[in-house]
Amino acid sequence: MTAQEKRDLVLRKLTRPLPTWARPLFTACAVLGGLTFLVLALKVDPDRAWRIYHLNWLYWTGLAMGGVMFGAVTTAAKGRWGVPLRRMSEGSVAFLPVAFVLFLVSWLGRAHIFPWIAHPIAEPAVKAFWLRDWFVYARDGAAMLVLFAMGLRFTWWSVRQDAALLKAGVPDKYRPLYDRLARGWDEARDGVRAGETRATMAPVMILVYAVVMSLLAFDLIMSLAPFWISNLLGGFFFMGAWLQGLMMLALLMLFFRRHYQLEDVITEATMHDLGKLCFGFTVFWAYLFFSQFLVIWYGNMPEETSFLFLRMASPEWRGVSTAMLVLVFLVPFWGLIGVKPKRTPAIFATFAIISLLGLWLDRFVLTVPSIVQRAPSLPLGWQELLITIGFFGLWGLAYLWFAERFPIVSPTLVQYQGERRMHAHASFDPGR
Repeated sequence: MTAQEKRDLVLRKLTRPLPTWARPLFTACAVLGGLTFLVLALKVDPDRAWRIYHLNWLYWTGLAMGGVMFGAVTTAAKGRWGVPLRRMSEGSVAFLPVAFVLFLVSWLGRAHIFPWIAHPIAEPAVKAFWLRDWFVYARDGAAMLVLFAMGLRFTWWSVRQDAALLKAGVPDKYRPLYDRLARGWDEARDGVRAGETRATMAPVMILVYAVVMSLLAFDLIMSLAPFWISNLLGGFFFMGAWLQGLMMLALLMLFFRRHYQLEDVITEATMHDLGKLCFGFTVFWAYLFFSQFLVIWYGNMPEETSFLFLRMASPEWRGVSTAMLVLVFLVPFWGLIGVKPKRTPAIFATFAIISLLGLWLDRFVLTVPSIVQRAPSLPLGWQELLITIGFFGLWGLAYLWFAERFPIVSPTLVQYQGERRMHAHASFDPGR
């Protein structure tokens, strides 16, 4: 099959509409979660409502940004195996404007989230200056604007190539969008420019991602326990978000592969490659977890060990902390260590879901005990479930908005991948 034929095959298969149940499902989830949050925040238990809101904002924003970073990482690493998956990962970019608005909304509940608002830090003076609500929101908001804008711009260059190719055949309601994207497009000039721009942006975006996500970790997680110090928390947070993005991409890959019958494009080898990434960064997450634990444990400084003792020794938190470690590391490690699980959709999907549940518990363990400290029982019930479902609905609606407008597998990139592969085979000389 030539590169042109492969592109045309992808275009034919992507004509199948998305499932009709997707929009009602995501809408129902968003409405249910939103109503639950409003009832709790306005009448029943505002403290609980806002802390659930906060941990879910961290989780879903990290997942969305981790998904967008897949395109940047595979571009910087020249990982052509991931070309059929890039657009699926880029779809999460639609949630980033929603995440920014949700961050601004959290200003209304900041007193229920950050303990240093009710009990300001007096010493040291530099921490008192740093932990001021307007300053936290101003610098984190500005940092997010930079990172999110880069993610949007990176994706814009990707979808623009396909807009120029497909604008003549899109439905009338999407025609204005495609006309704007393809305005002034010249294939000979802009086709090369798009690839060069993304190749230049990718490594810069990776660095900005690490810096901004570290800042968010220090401001929005570490400050919940104002006297706790961990230099590794930033790396632990953004690598956890990257792992979230990989696991969600695995689920999206398996769903769209089956829905559009893309077995010729997303092969078992592609599944295996993504599975190896999921497995590898599961191990790396555990490495960062143990590195942070080991330094705190052997340092034996009260301002650091108190964070661990609260989660390890207190009966209300000990069980959920153990479950988090089991779900994120132990189960996926043994489940994905072989070749067959990575190439078997049902098995791969099962361990991806388990990992995502464990990573949600990871965000829970990092945030909620610092806010609550002591509780008669574990504060994890239907309230947390319903508000989490609401955030899932918002992420799903944002992703669906993207998937309805753009091909979920880029035909331009698939053609480019095929041409590069054919060129490599043609230039290979077995005698050299």
